[in-house]
Amino acid sequence: MGDVSDSGSTAPQSTTGGRARPPSVDSLAQSLAPSGLPHGLLVDAARAAIAAGDPGSAAERAAAMERSLLRPVINATGVLLHTNLGRAPLGTAAPGGTGAGGTAALRYSNLEFDTQEGVRGDRHTHAGALLARLCGAEAALVVNNCAAAVTLALGALAAGRGVAVSRGELVEIGGGFRVPEIVAQSGARPVEVGTTNRTRRQDYVTAVEAGDVALCLRVHQSNYRIVGFTEAPAVGELANLDVPLVVDIGSGLVDEACQWLAGGPPPWLRGEPAARQTLAAGADLVTFSGDKLLGGPQAGIIAGSAESVARCARHPLARAFRAGGLVLETLQSLALTYLHRRGDDIPFWRLATRPVAELRARAESLGVGEVCDMAATTGGGTLPGVEIPSAGIVLNGDRAAALRDNDVPVVARVAGQRTFLDLRTVDPADDGILAAAARRACGA
Repeated sequence: MGDVSDSGSTAPQSTTGGRARPPSVDSLAQSLAPSGLPHGLLVDAARAAIAAGDPGSAAERAAAMERSLLRPVINATGVLLHTNLGRAPLGTAAPGGTGAGGTAALRYSNLEFDTQEGVRGDRHTHAGALLARLCGAEAALVVNNCAAAVTLALGALAAGRGVAVSRGELVEIGGGFRVPEIVAQSGARPVEVGTTNRTRRQDYVTAVEAGDVALCLRVHQSNYRIVGFTEAPAVGELANLDVPLVVDIGSGLVDEACQWLAGGPPPWLRGEPAARQTLAAGADLVTFSGDKLLGGPQAGIIAGSAESVARCARHPLARAFRAGGLVLETLQSLALTYLHRRGDDIPFWRLATRPVAELRARAESLGVGEVCDMAATTGGGTLPGVEIPSAGIVLNGDRAAALRDNDVPVVARVAGQRTFLDLRTVDPADDGILAAAARRACGA
């Protein structure tokens, strides 16, 4: 009998001439059943272990499969919108409550059904209407990310024609996607105006008067800053050029007044463009992400005039880019929370606005490591160079791998052979797990 699992399960092995023969794939897979993985995956692990001449590795192979699946982690990096960790943190409660036994209730939704008239409805009318109200827009449309929102807006309003955009706003976003390429993929043609550091209203006027420019595009420099000898026209200066103005504000702040926060906007938000104010200044459309400062799931939102949004919705790409029901339902719930002005119920804002004194008190209560002041960031391509005062604990040595090996992986930051765990990005409910993981990582 060979020991093949952490739980002590064994698979029979036969012998020939004194040499042990490997177990059958099926018996080895059955011995791994306590892992909880589907039998087909356990067969894969067993087959790979036997092929490698090491049946005893089957349990570790199965465990590696389990670790590779999506699962919760504790973000102790101090980066609130950590792209690798899903950006904006979301609640995990099952939509609509739970059924008997704690399992999610079986439920359909009126995603594309008009319950009053009994006819087919429009998936864009639910979350879209609420997001429009939140932004002070006539209408809003949800697609699967902000790049899709920009592509769709340009394709619907400027296909085959020119798009005037400042050279200083031809940015590259994560993953190597560049604004000129997005414009080209929409079927439009970029018309560069101004210079890298200085672009004036007259530069746009000249481009529009030259003909064949269908719209002006402004792109917020979300993930970098140009400082020094710079100039850029305000949105209001471009609102009357006889062509639509589309402004990609990227980060997804919906209102600079932050009416959902009891204390008003935090100082680190100063200068960040917001959808409501951008539209009020005269933009025809704004586009922004759902999973950044909005604090929701990955999505792209197009908001603005009813006519322009309707043109986007009629474009063939709208179906290719449309968001699914779970995303729309999550955004609807999020928009309602904003409209109720319950910012503390939105995980991103709850984490981002906790007082530093509260974070220090939590750090001291962990009873492990050295309590230390820290500086968190929003991350996710937002607010470059902006730091948010924070606090957490520091462990001597590089403990990152040991922390990740926890049952609930803890992701930390390492610098100068010291491991930093920033509580700005940790839910207080996870403090006990974090403390236990830190002790284990230090060998205590």
